[in-house]
Amino acid sequence: MTGHDGHLGAVYDAKAPDEVAAAYDAWAEGYDAEMARAGYRHPTIGLALLARHLPRGAAPILDAGVGTGLAGAWYGILGWPEVWGVDISEGMLGVAARKGTYARLSRAVLGEPLEFADGQFAAVISTGVFTTGHVGAEALPELIRITAPGGVIVLTVKGTLWDGGFEAALMAQPVDLLELTEPYVSMPGDAATTPSRAVALRVR
Repeated sequence: MTGHDGHLGAVYDAKAPDEVAAAYDAWAEGYDAEMARAGYRHPTIGLALLARHLPRGAAPILDAGVGTGLAGAWYGILGWPEVWGVDISEGMLGVAARKGTYARLSRAVLGEPLEFADGQFAAVISTGVFTTGHVGAEALPELIRITAPGGVIVLTVKGTLWDGGFEAALMAQPVDLLELTEPYVSMPGDAATTPSRAVALRVR
C-alpha cells in the first residue's frame, strides 16, 4: 500500500495496465475537483518548463497521459495551436474531450508501441505519469522516437523512481538535459505525497 486513500490509493496500488485504466475510469468524473483540493502542481510545473524551452507556434505537441485534460486550456494561451492527447483510461479521455481543447484524443498505453510516426511531434509532455504503479523507464524509447530531432520532452518523475534507476536509463537515451528541477511535492494537500522532479530534454 502507498499510504494514500480513496481513488488515489487505488491507482497507485494498481498492478497492471488494465487495473490502472479501471481505477482511472472510476475516478474520471471527480478527478478535477479532487486534484484541485490537493493543490496538484505537476501540470503547471510541466507547462512552465515547456514554455521555457519550446517556441510559441511549435506543433503538434503530444500530451502523453492527458488524463482529464487539466492542462488543455493553457496550451493555446501559451501559443501552441495543436495539441494531441493519449491516455490509458477511456473515462478520463471522455472528460478531456468535453473540454474541447485537444486536436485529437486516443487511447494508448505508455510503455507499449505507439501509433505515431517517427519524429511526428515538436514536443511531448507527460505529467503525473512516471510515478508509483504507473509507468517507468520502459516508456522512454517510444516517447523519444515520436519526438522530432531538436524537439523537447518534458516529464515529471516521482523521486523514488528517479533515484531507482530512471535517471540512469534516461541519460542513456539520445537526449540532452535542458533542465532538472529541485525535488517538489506535487500534491501539498495530500500528506502521503512524496517528492518528485520535473525534467526538460532535447532530442538529438
